[in-house]
Amino acid sequence: MANVLVIGATSAMAEAAIRLWAERGDALFLIGRNAQKLQSIADDCRVRGASQVTTAAADLNDFAQHPQLMQSAFDALGSVDVALIAHGTLGDQQQSQASYAAAMNDINSNALSAISLLTDLSNRLEAQGSGTIAVITSVAGDRGRQSNYVYGSAKAMVSVFLAGLRNRLFKRGVHVLTIKPGFVDTPMTAHLKKGPLWASAATVGAGIVNAVDKKRNTVYLPGFWWLIMQVIRHIPECVFKRLSL
Repeated sequence: MANVLVIGATSAMAEAAIRLWAERGDALFLIGRNAQKLQSIADDCRVRGASQVTTAAADLNDFAQHPQLMQSAFDALGSVDVALIAHGTLGDQQQSQASYAAAMNDINSNALSAISLLTDLSNRLEAQGSGTIAVITSVAGDRGRQSNYVYGSAKAMVSVFLAGLRNRLFKRGVHVLTIKPGFVDTPMTAHLKKGPLWASAATVGAGIVNAVDKKRNTVYLPGFWWLIMQVIRHIPECVFKRLSL
């Protein structure tokens, strides 16, 4: 049995992973914005066999709440074996291009809030001497594209932060996992046209749990995104800037 902290527990990908942890009998501390949905997920986890479920509703863009949220999680669980950070928003690129305030809101939601949480969480796990930190970023962070470069730059910031954190914490007994999903069919992407590269939240959730179990460093979900991004990253800039991506 593991003690699992999930931040952004109401996201579809996180919820899919949570179901699997609940079926193992793990103890869960779930943080999300929507208290009603959190309660529904908690009830489902108890039915599935979770040994303990505690919830906390919070606006994760209120950085001042983060230390108390972390303290509440450690108080409830005693120790944390796995911490998944899964919150974020799919910002509007056109709004972010037109407004610095909109761009910063996107960066706060998708980068700075995660870095705030990671700073507190990593220090606690370093002192504990064990645990796994898993964070959902995105393939969008692998290369800037005109269609989503504000969102992508936020995810790139988190990915680089995680790489440094992984290097720092390795000798402290703490593992850091970077999760890079591609297109995922969730309520957040309901307005977008779907195609053959899209995956279900259940598929990605299972991939998250498997990557945590195997202590992967970086994982693309589904795995074929690794090859796609290898190609995209290696397109020469003189060609790439002419593409409508």
